[in-house]
Amino acid sequence: MGHANVLLAVFLLIGLSSIFSGLTLGLFTLNKDDLRRKSELGDKRAGGIYDIRKNGNLLLCTLLIGNVTVNSILSILLGSITSGFIASFLAISLIVVFGEILPQAVFARHALRLGSKFIWVVKIFIFILYPVAKPLSMFLDRLLGEELPTVYSKKELAKIIDQQEELLESVIDADEKRIMKGVLSYSEKTAGEIMTPRTSMVAVDFAEEITQENIDALRDSGHSRIPVYRDNPDNIVGILYAKDLIGKKFAGKKAGDLARGNVIFVNPQKRLDDLLNDFKRTRNHLFIVADKFGSVMGIVTIEDVIEEIIGEEIVDEFDKYEDLQEIAISRIGERVVL
Repeated sequence: MGHANVLLAVFLLIGLSSIFSGLTLGLFTLNKDDLRRKSELGDKRAGGIYDIRKNGNLLLCTLLIGNVTVNSILSILLGSITSGFIASFLAISLIVVFGEILPQAVFARHALRLGSKFIWVVKIFIFILYPVAKPLSMFLDRLLGEELPTVYSKKELAKIIDQQEELLESVIDADEKRIMKGVLSYSEKTAGEIMTPRTSMVAVDFAEEITQENIDALRDSGHSRIPVYRDNPDNIVGILYAKDLIGKKFAGKKAGDLARGNVIFVNPQKRLDDLLNDFKRTRNHLFIVADKFGSVMGIVTIEDVIEEIIGEEIVDEFDKYEDLQEIAISRIGERVVL
């Protein structure tokens, strides 16, 4: 073989070495689950790569066997045209610089784009090296098992959302970030943490006569549902709905006469995801929070749960305070009643 042909073969082998090396690093920096997700969302590049990436050990064996074979042949060819020391020096220099460092640096940065362009090359070598690579990959599958999926904790997902929102290329805005983080964390909170405490709870006595003054006070409170108690605030017996008082006259009527008896008590330790399911199942929007001894601790509404999910208070034109938890601290020892 003439020197010109040898040099041509050397350049070809260096090119193959760089492709094998770059693909080995680049394709395995791409998470298999991420590729499948992108493919299901219509990303054709990710779909093409996933077809070969899903058989991770077969792909790895093919690329490594191809790379080792190419580098060995390269060393032999260089030795045929130069002395042993020079051949070794050239082989090491060419393989390390052009066959390893440069391609791996490039492929690591553009793994998806470049990987999709060389899929056809990988498939050719998978076919050629299949008799050798397949048994090795089966041995690795048996020895190591399936490639483990990436599992993120809620804190890691929240951190990923933070990082994505900060990127200029991201389509996630600050409001979406706040809501997504709220969805991830709300189930870890309890009814007792978000309830309107007893000291800020508006309630009415069962025997209280419904007068215009009381109706005005109810309207000014800004609440659409008022707990009704008999004898003491720990004995909630009904719920008075503001809409039942609109445009009607109630001469001689008591609060207990108009209260609805659908009172539901919940434990302060109930998680918010379970609480939300209870709201949907019972079609009630207000629960009474009580401890195991039956003492009323406060009230919790579906609006309180939604506020935790969206990450901010929902304040309308009738609300006097944004955070009733803080107001309750200043009212320790008081009971707010109509």
